Amino acid sequence: MRWARTRAERPLRALRGARRRLAVAASLAATALAISAVSATTPASAVSGITIYAASSLTDVFPAIDPAPKYSFAGSNTLAAQITLGAPADVFASANTSIPAALFAKGLVEQPVNFTRNTLVIVVPQSNPAGVKSIYDLTKPGVSIDIANSGVPVGSYTLQILNQMNLAKAVLANVVSQETDVREVLSKVALGQIDAGFVYSTDAQTVPGQVKVIPVPAWAQPKVTYAMAVVKNSPNQAAAQAFVNEILSKAGQAKLLSFGFLPLTKPKEKIQTKPKPKKK
Repeated sequence: MRWARTRAERPLRALRGARRRLAVAASLAATALAISAVSATTPASAVSGITIYAASSLTDVFPAIDPAPKYSFAGSNTLAAQITLGAPADVFASANTSIPAALFAKGLVEQPVNFTRNTLVIVVPQSNPAGVKSIYDLTKPGVSIDIANSGVPVGSYTLQILNQMNLAKAVLANVVSQETDVREVLSKVALGQIDAGFVYSTDAQTVPGQVKVIPVPAWAQPKVTYAMAVVKNSPNQAAAQAFVNEILSKAGQAKLLSFGFLPLTKPKEKIQTKPKPKKK
């Protein structure tokens, strides 16, 4: 009889086991649905809620890479001064390497990293009333010129060009205004308030049809490298670093290139050699 009961109980045990397995499967399915629901409501960007202090020349490209953060664009030196005073920035992106390096030396930011390059150009109004055709025309009497002040990276680069070409004295004599960031220079030229100004090539591209671009000789171009760093006092260290990683990523670098910025590494130029004479 005992053996008979055991045999009779076997189907019951199997049924109970099947029910338990079904219950576990149902629980796992419910958990998966809950996770999917949470994922659907979670923001796609891991950097939402952070504040990026960035050079004015990055005004268009950074939001194109990631629109989630809050951005504050201005002259790099102005932003650095605000960070020094405790402004609530999470990441600082400068149009040069020296300003972030100075903040790093003061213990205000983490180790800066370079992330892109640029070049300078001369812009004139579309109508070009002063007839400027080259940088040498900026030395002519009566030509009104606008530049950024020397504390702003683009202003410092401008002076490097003029000194390199021995044109500083003659050109600076025609400077009628000095601005706090590159976009102010660009705006005055585009509005025809000034005859010429020095800006980054990427800025000139933002106002098509409003300005004409006059190149600066390649041999006189300064090394324009941008650097960025996480601010040490940021309460959002992980998100701030995620933004830096995003800019350095393949997609971030591709977006910078599409906006006219240059890769960190210059492509190697092919050396022209004389063709070898053919053997007879």
